[in-house]
Amino acid sequence: MAGIEIASVAKRFGAVMALDEVSLSVGQGEFIALVGPSGCGKTTLMRIVAGIESADAGRISVGGRDMTRRRAADRDIAMVFQSYALYPHLTVAQNIAVPLAMRRLSALDRLPLLGRLLPGAATRRAAIAQDVAQVALSLGLEALLDRRPGQLSGGQRQRVALARAIIRSPAAFLMDEPLSNLDAALRVQTRREIVDIHRAAGVATLYVTHDQTEALTMADRVAVMMAGRILQVATPEAIYADPQDLRVATFIGSPRINTLPAEAGADGMLRLAGEALGITTTLGALTLALRPEDLWLAEAGISAVAEAVEFLGESVLLHARHASGQPVILRLPPDAPRPRPGTALRLGFDPARALLFDASGQRVAARAQAECALV
Repeated sequence: MAGIEIASVAKRFGAVMALDEVSLSVGQGEFIALVGPSGCGKTTLMRIVAGIESADAGRISVGGRDMTRRRAADRDIAMVFQSYALYPHLTVAQNIAVPLAMRRLSALDRLPLLGRLLPGAATRRAAIAQDVAQVALSLGLEALLDRRPGQLSGGQRQRVALARAIIRSPAAFLMDEPLSNLDAALRVQTRREIVDIHRAAGVATLYVTHDQTEALTMADRVAVMMAGRILQVATPEAIYADPQDLRVATFIGSPRINTLPAEAGADGMLRLAGEALGITTTLGALTLALRPEDLWLAEAGISAVAEAVEFLGESVLLHARHASGQPVILRLPPDAPRPRPGTALRLGFDPARALLFDASGQRVAARAQAECALV
């Protein structure tokens, strides 16, 4: 499959295993977001794909060609950095043109005075200027071509960095937290622009972020990484609704998923602090995980005590405490009743939407009963 192929890549820094046999495929035209907490190894993996770092083991291929031992300059990859990495002394047009100048102009062509007198130099420079103008127009930068980076806003500088990557027509894009320096409103606008750019280019894109909202809204598939390993790769919908590892379930989602200690009784009925649920299982100690939107106030259900209410406009977050001592959060409609702190509650849920994880944190199968009330 053309695109980016990462096969069993390992990297160690002293006693720290930064990457532990990581494998990932990004298809041609596919956008994969690599998401995880700080220090999980995602930027190290990105740098190895780009050729900035070398792997201790494993293989990297781009466009069907083995790039494992090739220099970064020979990999035909465009990388967009968190810091923009623009040349402050060059104009926007000159910054965008840098990759084409390096590719199409000789060392003599690039000399400030002599280069302009060489045969064919004017024609080559005019072609570069035309390509720069086209890319700038597509990103709304045409009015900024004569400015320098210091005269631009953060969003404008990020678009210049994107334009410089696009103009190369690379075999793949790598993006390392490109929106982290932007304010919230500009992040929403720019992430849409990045997705549009990706679709127009039609090349494999690996996007590194610690922001799960970016990952879920932008990517075709999401790869969740922790402690140097990729735990799960799936569509955003599957990562959210069908996590296969408890760490994935707790990392993805805001507010985070509720987790409650459960144990099967002699009758095979799963119980929370002694309360039987409408779920049977042959396993023993488990963790029951429920998204905040999958819980509601009911006449019968899980016992809890109200602690606080947060009004968010489109919804209300009800903070409660289960008998086990674990916190529980419900996402309710804005017009739902708002219990006072200290009020005893019963929380209903659909057993079919309950997620169960074993002691190792791996997802297990369970048979949900038709009823969702406690028995």
